[in-house]
This record gives sequence, C-alpha cells and structure tokens, in this order.
Amino acid sequence: MEGKQAARSFRELIDWKKSLQLTVQVYRLTQEFPREELYGLTSQMRRSAVSVPSNIAEGQGRLGTSEFRHFLGIARGSNFELQTQLEVARELGMCDGSKIDDAMSISHEVGKMIYAMLEKIKD
Repeated sequence: MEGKQAARSFRELIDWKKSLQLTVQVYRLTQEFPREELYGLTSQMRRSAVSVPSNIAEGQGRLGTSEFRHFLGIARGSNFELQTQLEVARELGMCDGSKIDDAMSISHEVGKMIYAMLEKIKD
C-alpha cells in the first residue's frame, strides 16, 4: 500500500490539497448564484465539493487499503456529481462561464489524481 503509507497525514496528500482548492473555488463561485438557489443548486454543489476532500481524508485515516479505496471511490463519485452540477449552472447562466471553466478544470485534475491513486493502491 505504498500510496497510503507514503503520507502520514491526509494533509500531505496532493489529492487532498487540490480537492480542498476545488472546494474553495466552488464556494466562491456559488456566492454569485441567485439567493433563491441557496437551498437548491448552491447547497448541492457545496456538499459535493466538500465531500471530495472529506472522503479522501477519511479514507486515508482508515486502517486498510480496501477501506481507503472505498472512500476514494466515494470522493470520485462526488467529483463527478460536482461536474454535473457545474454543467447545470453553466446551462442556467448562473455565473460567469470562465469561473465555471476554472472550477471544471480543477475538478478534472482532481479526478485524474484520484484515479491515479486508486490505480496505485490496488488490492
């Protein structure tokens, strides 16, 4: 389990750091959304974004490789969910398209990083 053993803390994982950056980007982006979306798309996007680094951290804190892989899978799914929500926001014109592009770019990078980590720590 070389990928997990290399980091003593989730804070050392580049995947976690990048996904935290994505979360901050999503929070900033959704501040521009209409007020009536606070309990709709804004809330969903923020929950999806927060889920990515949270699950990476929780998985890294687990004792076994299979548990870590499970939580990375959840993080990956949350990242895909967020990408879908970003596309919905784009289609609805909820904010500047370039900000959505920036968040989407980070999200794609995070997705590749999670996939690479999953490949590295196969059972």
